[in-house]
Amino acid sequence: MKRILLIAAMAAISAAAMAQPKFAHVNFTELVQLAPEADQARSAMNLSSNEAQETLNAMIEEYQTKYQQYQQKGSTWTPAILESKERELTEIQERIQQFQQSIQAELQQQQQQLLAPIYEKAQNAVNDLAKAGGYMYVFDISSALYIDDTQSVDLTKEARKALGIAEDRTLESLQAELQAQAEAAQQQ
Repeated sequence: MKRILLIAAMAAISAAAMAQPKFAHVNFTELVQLAPEADQARSAMNLSSNEAQETLNAMIEEYQTKYQQYQQKGSTWTPAILESKERELTEIQERIQQFQQSIQAELQQQQQQLLAPIYEKAQNAVNDLAKAGGYMYVFDISSALYIDDTQSVDLTKEARKALGIAEDRTLESLQAELQAQAEAAQQQ
């Protein structure tokens, strides 16, 4: 009986030693960038960015108008008016600088908030696929120095399907869409 248990234990150890760990890889950037929710996030970011640019342009226009007035009429103003107008110009410049700094931080924070659920959803999809497939490791191809496709399974296609990404949508087609949108915006 001991001999049978010993043989069974040795067979189990041999089988475990011979079992190869399973590896997979995924293009995580592709998953996040092409997710349907990413389009909504980009749209919201563009809207916020455009509104911020409009506000900044109005502030700059105000400054330029007052500066032109200062240049044209400055020689006729009394010292008190001149000092008041110079102070006003300085205050507008400071407001512009403060606005630029604060809006930059706010836009970055908004981007992080909008992208966080997309990253989480993509991560969960990859985790589910890895667990279902029994993979020991899943590597992101954007940060891996080398991946041997013969020893690692590409889960990108399955993850795309799990995230609802259309088969014909690629990073290149997304880039073309964004380029067309930018050109259309410039023409308006």
